[in-house]
Amino acid sequence: MLVNIWNTVYPVLIAILFFELIIIIHEGGHFVAARLMKIKVNEFSVGMGPKIFQFKKGETTYSLRWILFGGYCSMEGEDEDSEDERAFSNKKVIQRIFVVVAGALMNLVLGFIIVSIIVCSQNLVGTTVIARFDDDAKSSQVLMVGDEIKSIDGMRVYTSTDVTTGLTRSADNTLDMVIIRDGKEMKVTAEFDMEKYEGKQFIKMDFWILGKDKTFTGVIKETAMQFISYARMVFLSVHDLIVGRYGVSDLSGPVGAVSVVSTAVKTSSISMLRIMALLTINVGLFNLFPIPALDGWRLFLLIFEGIFRKKLPSKWEWVINAVGLALLLLLMAVITFSDISKLI
Repeated sequence: MLVNIWNTVYPVLIAILFFELIIIIHEGGHFVAARLMKIKVNEFSVGMGPKIFQFKKGETTYSLRWILFGGYCSMEGEDEDSEDERAFSNKKVIQRIFVVVAGALMNLVLGFIIVSIIVCSQNLVGTTVIARFDDDAKSSQVLMVGDEIKSIDGMRVYTSTDVTTGLTRSADNTLDMVIIRDGKEMKVTAEFDMEKYEGKQFIKMDFWILGKDKTFTGVIKETAMQFISYARMVFLSVHDLIVGRYGVSDLSGPVGAVSVVSTAVKTSSISMLRIMALLTINVGLFNLFPIPALDGWRLFLLIFEGIFRKKLPSKWEWVINAVGLALLLLLMAVITFSDISKLI
């Protein structure tokens, strides 16, 4: 019985710890950048809510808090004016920009490292060439072994990850594909069987991708291309949400993401790493979107200040950030309720 409980609990613990790692890496990026720019850091917190313990080293208070779904790096003059010459608000625009983007940059670095681990752990490097088909594969009526897939429904394909992404984004079982066959580029329309996952219909991938032997330069190139593919998924997801391909009910917050990661942990280490890479890259890029209360909004204001030599009045900046934060919290509440409903 204890073994069964542990098998249920440990994937969730790993998922929670990974989320906190993403946050620590993000806030750590701000912290290191602030130190490099000689900005005073008042507090660095791991977690949110009531304190478990804290200690002070130099001018910075380090704290651990009970809720391991957050954290922050509090800098002098970050949200208000300060007379301290080492305050964030008194530094040059380019220095503040560096500090603001450092958090997201560290998330992207973490994502790149995870992707490189995935690529290095594989026996072969994936391509976009069809190696073989499943028995009774419907797509084999049009596609052939040796075909190199160049695009799926208008989406350019560069990696094996792009192939699976293109298949999962299709609204039906018919895909317009551009392939290279015998050195010639041609357009084909292929049909696939559908399969259900979590109440939704998706195309069943009925063919296998060809792998090639790893080389040092091949691993570097594949890591870079796979990283770009993961990053592109973030923008494709936003696009699909805007055009109505997905609704708010299809979004996942911390609860849903923990469920996905914990399931991946039970499946395989590679599945876990793929989800982790996508999540940290997602956090890094999403934080750079010019949305109030996110780093991207502060970056937008700093670029505005750098170009026009004029700051947005503190009053208006506070109001915009407050409204943006309220809307984000409301969205998170709706998404979390949806996640819990799905679990129940």
